[in-house]
Amino acid sequence: MSEPVTALDQRYSSPGAQAVSWEDTQRLLEAAEISWISTVRADGRPHVTPLVAVWSDGALYFSTGAEEQKSVNLRANPYVVLTTGTNDWRGGVDVVIEGKAVRVTHEAVLTRVAAAFRAKWDGESWQYEVRDGRFYHGDNWPSEVFAVAPTRAFAHSKGGPFGATTHRF
Repeated sequence: MSEPVTALDQRYSSPGAQAVSWEDTQRLLEAAEISWISTVRADGRPHVTPLVAVWSDGALYFSTGAEEQKSVNLRANPYVVLTTGTNDWRGGVDVVIEGKAVRVTHEAVLTRVAAAFRAKWDGESWQYEVRDGRFYHGDNWPSEVFAVAPTRAFAHSKGGPFGATTHRF
């Protein structure tokens, strides 16, 4: 993945604000325990739901059951927004990733991503087995895996000063 062009949007930033670097934005994505995905239903209505994701190889990876609403939506429209951050107005950084969710079935990639989930959650949750181009959480829970490489990312610094950073790829 190439390095994005990073800029502070002065229209939405306080005086003295500085852009959040792409390196810092990636660290926030790596550390995030919960993200929210926004998809669009076939009839045009939005759908938003929380999920766990891992940042690896320049993309956010997540899994979902084939019957879940987000998976159904992705079959009709693969473009998504993933968000993470805090609900505190006085501090922290919120991150927004725009991109296309691409189904991952390659066993080597799935094995690396499953290892990233294990490492992130230190063995307490999200222990996936890889087979047949899917994740399995136990024998009865097959999941499809998707990768979202950012086409655009935003990092919104909150508190003093507020800053609106855009990373364009």
